[in-house]
Amino acid sequence: MTELSLPAKAYLLSCNVGKDKLRDRHRTALLTRGAALTDLVLRGRVADADGRVAVSGAGPTGDLVLDEMLAEIAGESPRKWKWWVRKDARGTLEALESQLDTTGVIELKTGRTLGLFPSRRPIVRDPAVVDRLRALVDQALRGPSPASDVDASDAALTSLAAAVELRDVVPGKLRRQYKDRIEELSERGGDAVPALRKLFRELRAVRASAVSSGNGG
Repeated sequence: MTELSLPAKAYLLSCNVGKDKLRDRHRTALLTRGAALTDLVLRGRVADADGRVAVSGAGPTGDLVLDEMLAEIAGESPRKWKWWVRKDARGTLEALESQLDTTGVIELKTGRTLGLFPSRRPIVRDPAVVDRLRALVDQALRGPSPASDVDASDAALTSLAAAVELRDVVPGKLRRQYKDRIEELSERGGDAVPALRKLFRELRAVRASAVSSGNGG
């Protein structure tokens, strides 16, 4: 497998390969943003400073999406992790899609739904890559090795997928069954993972409230 960044892996896990689409673009945007922050943590480029994100290394990473985020962080006053996960998540998602399209990982089909609304459909060129990523997550979650021995990138990918409840990757039953294991894995990825989890739960609550209001509840 060509070496992929953590946000690229998270994006591919979000793809519905059979239907050539993302299951939920908003969820995927938050996931890829959180994954990019976590990738920078694992590379030693950002760290926590009193609950805020701080640059901790110099020079480019060699990945355009990660370097753009790193430049954003360097140019801003110190902000909390949740703020950075939310900030321009859509822009990061679209930049990542363009990068994956350029490198041949996906073929990005753009157009308009009903002739009005912009649409972006990813066709994964090698679906076996997604299968291998799923297998890595499953091994990290249910394998015999202690959480502390799981590869840091695999641990982060698993905890990120669980944080946004990617049901096809980490079903609810497994999230409940391996709750403690997921928590141990998430500790390997730094502060972006719990920030993403909290942000996603807030989003889910807002959506649930909107549905209830729409139904007259």
